Amino acid sequence: MNKALRMIKIGTLLASLSLFVAPAHADENPAVVDALSGYMDFAEYGSSLIWPEQIPKDDWNKVFIVDARDAAQYAREHIPGAINIDWRQAVARRAELPKDRMVVVYCNSGSLSAQAVFALRLLGYDNVKVLQDGIEGWKAKGGFDAHARASKPAGH
Repeated sequence: MNKALRMIKIGTLLASLSLFVAPAHADENPAVVDALSGYMDFAEYGSSLIWPEQIPKDDWNKVFIVDARDAAQYAREHIPGAINIDWRQAVARRAELPKDRMVVVYCNSGSLSAQAVFALRLLGYDNVKVLQDGIEGWKAKGGFDAHARASKPAGH
């Protein structure tokens, strides 16, 4: 790749990354603001969220589960069957995610995984969802048995 083309690609990448590292400057790039506004205008509130009690025990084996915490936390404890993709690596490793089934991403509480899911959904991964309340909520609600233990429907 020639130097000019490489510099253009690096500049484009840095401009895109500036949205995440320096949101105060996002208004300086109208294309980024328009893309974000367009996405948020049409995003449904619950479309990227799922609660543990919404997934019946037998359906968990159909779900691609991603632990978005760091490798040390994953090594200590994770939802059985989950793979580890640190939330900061979600975009770089998006090719590892299936597009033909639900992908559930979690962290400890749901905040970091929500950032990863937001970025992936902006890139067109409509099958990706945040596990509301993360692994801590999953455990508190009964893990794989959360659906059977639920006394009322999940969500808002």
